[in-house]
Amino acid sequence: MDLTPRPGATPAPPGAYYGYAETPVETTTRLRPVTARNPSRTVAAAVCAVLGLGLIGGAVTGSWLTGDSAAEPGDGSAYTVGRSVWHSTPVDTLFPRTLKGDGAGPGSTDRVWTRVAVASDSGCAAGLDPLLLKTLAPVGCERLVRATYTDATRSSVTTVGMVFTEAGTEAMSALSTRFTTQRLAARSDLMPRTYPAEGTVAAGFGEQQRASWTVHVLTEVPVVMFSVSGFADGRTVAAPQPAAAAMADGATTAPAQAGLGHEAKGVADRIERALRRTVTDLTERPK
Repeated sequence: MDLTPRPGATPAPPGAYYGYAETPVETTTRLRPVTARNPSRTVAAAVCAVLGLGLIGGAVTGSWLTGDSAAEPGDGSAYTVGRSVWHSTPVDTLFPRTLKGDGAGPGSTDRVWTRVAVASDSGCAAGLDPLLLKTLAPVGCERLVRATYTDATRSSVTTVGMVFTEAGTEAMSALSTRFTTQRLAARSDLMPRTYPAEGTVAAGFGEQQRASWTVHVLTEVPVVMFSVSGFADGRTVAAPQPAAAAMADGATTAPAQAGLGHEAKGVADRIERALRRTVTDLTERPK
């Protein structure tokens, strides 16, 4: 298929999508009249069709037997759609320029976050520590997308990301159960990496600046959601704290006092909601 834009077509803005630029709307060509068929050609075509269906059926059956998640029965269209969202949806839909966090701050205060940078899509090794990468290995990594936000006061920064996996519902549910029963989301050695960007308020947001984080394995779509927050002034944090602990009543650590647990959880929740809305809209769209 020739994907070259039509002459005179207006090129899409750079970065509008992950993976490739927007292509022109498809057009339909009127079919030519069909001439009388040669009987021998008709027989040959029928034989080819039967052989083709047999090959397709064998491939699908084989993929079920080998556990290929893309062909697992029962995944539902949300898995098929969700797996491709990272390259078929505009960046501003996956990572809105502005996030409103009504009641998302300490004491149910309101928050507003502004996007300062979006990373190029990549493999998971670029954005995950080796141990977290190993922990997610059972579900595979289709693609990793990330963005960094700052709060209205520009005193905190938060990197949020989505790992689009290769797994089906069974593997994603198993990973979710493991994270819950083994409390893996609270382990500092499984903390996600930051995405600093030169020339922004997040330029000094490195590994030593990580203060609070959250990791959430989704089971309705093949995605692992994560976020990690820190101070925008580049100060190091000796004792990072998972978001759930930093948000607990009576928490007195530096991340808790600064509300960085709320920052990590609030940004991750809004991006997750945007993802769910997008997948639902695409799934329910009339065919």
